[in-house]
Amino acid sequence: MTDDTSAYEPPKVWTWNKESGGRFASINRPIAGPTHDKELPVGRHPLQLYSLATPNGVKVTVMLEELLAAGHKGAEYDAWLIKIDGNQFGSGFVAVNPNSKIPALMDRSGKEPIRVFESGSILVYLAEKFGAFLPTDVKTRAETFSWLFWQMGSAPYLGGGFGHFYAYAPTKIEYAIDRFAMEVKRQLDVLDRRLADNEYLAGDVYTIADMAVWPWYGSLAKGLLYGGGEFLSVQDYKNVQRWTDAIAARPAVKRGRMVNRTWGEPSSQLHERHEASDFETRTQDKIGEAAAS
Repeated sequence: MTDDTSAYEPPKVWTWNKESGGRFASINRPIAGPTHDKELPVGRHPLQLYSLATPNGVKVTVMLEELLAAGHKGAEYDAWLIKIDGNQFGSGFVAVNPNSKIPALMDRSGKEPIRVFESGSILVYLAEKFGAFLPTDVKTRAETFSWLFWQMGSAPYLGGGFGHFYAYAPTKIEYAIDRFAMEVKRQLDVLDRRLADNEYLAGDVYTIADMAVWPWYGSLAKGLLYGGGEFLSVQDYKNVQRWTDAIAARPAVKRGRMVNRTWGEPSSQLHERHEASDFETRTQDKIGEAAAS
């Protein structure tokens, strides 16, 4: 499709005078802070998660389920659904995450509640709190952090770049799609080369680096993000495919990806998680309730 973007001349000073268009235009704005008063619910467990099962949200629910599977009972948590339809601008959520993005965590296990926001920060916080999934030897620990921060820096090109212009933008812009498709394929090649000689990203141990990268690039490798699998020839990245399948088979990962999920098969959706038994009794095929706002 041909567009007329080459005729656009940026003004001297940008002003917000119209919606940008696209899927999330109604909630995009150039200012921060709450738009309305709304307190957050608080359950009985020490850890309170406010999230949605986007790739960033799945990172944290997978981590929490892995911690529980490893025997860390203190990792019991309540997961509350925050739909990104304006609810992220409620006063209670903004108090936990001033950036108004999911996920956000409140740790109420100590004398004073501690807020933690940004998915990578939450993974590190939980890993250090429980002494799990973050190696202690200097070399492997450094490798883990390198891949964790690789994901934090790379995913915006995948989501905000390729995903936006390929799937969500109101106009298909060839230059933008080509630019970000090239970068995403480069990133997949980076991962594929690393995983050619390593079982996991940090080496032979499963870490928070895998938990961070898998929800984004594992989903992409299976054609589940933006409908772009065929376009990006994701099947060609054989080592990424092997790694993706291995992580997807983990029982804790299967549970974690269900939490705060509001799409897909009803049996795969657990809108809120408060007890381990909820996976058997509270999925949408069991209760059939609408997603909470």
